[in-house]
Amino acid sequence: MNMDKKLSDIFDIKPAEIIPETFEVVETSNDDDADFEFARRNIKDLAEKGKIAVDNILEVARATDHPRAYEVAATLIKSVGDLNKDLMDLRKKRKLLMDNMSTSSPEINVNQAVFVGSTAELIKAIKRVE
Repeated sequence: MNMDKKLSDIFDIKPAEIIPETFEVVETSNDDDADFEFARRNIKDLAEKGKIAVDNILEVARATDHPRAYEVAATLIKSVGDLNKDLMDLRKKRKLLMDNMSTSSPEINVNQAVFVGSTAELIKAIKRVE
């Protein structure tokens, strides 16, 4: 006898039906712009909610005059400030990424080159270049 059957007999109830879990496949995007906008929107939403939470916790701290409420307010203010820094860092990183992508690779001037091989291989290589 399995455990489910025993418990159902003990409590005089019908055993629960086991329903297999189903998972929804979520399509992910490799689009950098979409990822940037998603992260930016999330950070901005969190910062806005944090601002509201700061206002509310400051009201609680003023009303109760409890040191713990002020400690929570200070921590929340720091967290909202960090979110603002994260938003600016995200913008800066995106700008650097876009600048690097738009800049073509710099031209390289070779002043001295050393060929390692026989003269016959060197002549073949020169003929291929011409």
